[in-house]
Amino acid sequence: MQRFALIGAGFIGAVHAQSLAANPDVDFRFVYDVDRARAEKLAASHGAAAASSLEQLFDASEVDAVLIASSTNKHADHLRLAADAGVAALCEKPIDLDLERARETVEYVEESGIIAMVDFNRRFDRDYAELKRTVDAGEIGTVELLQLSSRGPSMPPLEYIAVSGGQMRDQTVHFFDLATWITGLDAVAVYAAGSALAEPRVAEYGDVDTSIATVRLANGALVQIDSIRRSGYGYDERIEVFGSEGLVEAKRHPAGQVARYGKGVVVGSGMHAGWFERVQPTYAAALAEFVAALEGGHAPSPSLRDALRAQAIAEAATRSLASGREEPVE
Repeated sequence: MQRFALIGAGFIGAVHAQSLAANPDVDFRFVYDVDRARAEKLAASHGAAAASSLEQLFDASEVDAVLIASSTNKHADHLRLAADAGVAALCEKPIDLDLERARETVEYVEESGIIAMVDFNRRFDRDYAELKRTVDAGEIGTVELLQLSSRGPSMPPLEYIAVSGGQMRDQTVHFFDLATWITGLDAVAVYAAGSALAEPRVAEYGDVDTSIATVRLANGALVQIDSIRRSGYGYDERIEVFGSEGLVEAKRHPAGQVARYGKGVVVGSGMHAGWFERVQPTYAAALAEFVAALEGGHAPSPSLRDALRAQAIAEAATRSLASGREEPVE
């Protein structure tokens, strides 16, 4: 039984709290948030206690692991505190919006020797895991082209856009990670083009809401990712991998599988209302992987280095949006 503390009691913190409380191998002990009342409410709903201070969470005599779901600008600080305390850490992405600070934090954590994992939860989607198995087994030959779609149902608030780091770092980064994970190949360069079509005011923040990123992989294979903030018809994502001997596809997920057939018409279910409805089960699966690593003493996946790899692609894509050129991935 692993003793856990949760940092952050906002929306995503509440999602993680539910997973922590439901996992039979977790003793969910503490919740901390800068808003004490919010922490108390979330803790009480899951049988945990509201921590009075951050120091209480980083006491190895009380806690084995922390789940970091705090605000983005605090992720690196909390990872360092975990490293200093010898407490394992499961962290929401990104490690830090500044790539160099993220690199320094990863090195700091690695030197401490703690078990640490980043929550790129889409890797735990059943269909995407099967897609990777197919590629790894060589069933489609050599990978040559990937097509990925990430289409959100509606624009997030401009207040969120202002602190998100931009579409490449916030939305598309999940698919940069999936592309390199599925293929096992590093990205060497990326070209991105985008526009502010759904909400023109996004441009005032130097951001876009509709974009295409083309990534060149180490073997010369190409990846194309279209990212849209507002689809108008629900949440929509899919992945297709084309190889020298075949193709494998993880299709769009409708909200249901029932279709009604009439004269000249077929009426089926539409898409999920939002991203969370589509990916909700993956949060519990990611936590289970982390807990298994704690129990077995092995390195979990995705690692902090995996997070750096995806973030480096996102940084290059963000530079490409500004320069209009293909940019190298550092």
